[in-house]
Amino acid sequence: MKARLIATGERAPAWVAQGFAEYQKRLSHWLPLDLVEIEPGLRGKGRDAQRAIDDEGRRVLAAIPKNSHVIALEVTGKAHSSEQLAQRMEHWRGQGRDLVFLIGGPEGHAVDVLSAANETWSLGPLTLPHMLARLLVAEQLYRAAAMLANHPYHRA
Repeated sequence: MKARLIATGERAPAWVAQGFAEYQKRLSHWLPLDLVEIEPGLRGKGRDAQRAIDDEGRRVLAAIPKNSHVIALEVTGKAHSSEQLAQRMEHWRGQGRDLVFLIGGPEGHAVDVLSAANETWSLGPLTLPHMLARLLVAEQLYRAAAMLANHPYHRA
């Protein structure tokens, strides 16, 4: 099983890129994770925000490999404890499909993207910078994989 994180937004700050790369490396033998950055739609004065969301949505959908299990990060999604996420990961492994995690743009996901998702996941009720969400997803996937491998990383 492999995983892909499709994130709207480009050019993460160095500290986010370094942190993500660290967890990506740690995950490599349990759950190879690649990052696909999607160019944000054009926003600003006199621009249609819905058009930007729809443009992003089309690019996100095009980046999803066929037959993948798609999990959209969404504030209204299901929140998981680290232990629950490890249980979900075990379930996903049993399905034998690759995983795709989606992080939307500033206004969230396009309706078509949410319709294509098999499930939604919430990192909690806090509003987080989307670049930070990338790092949190990678760390939580590593924590879940470590728990399943009985690695001492998780000590709760």
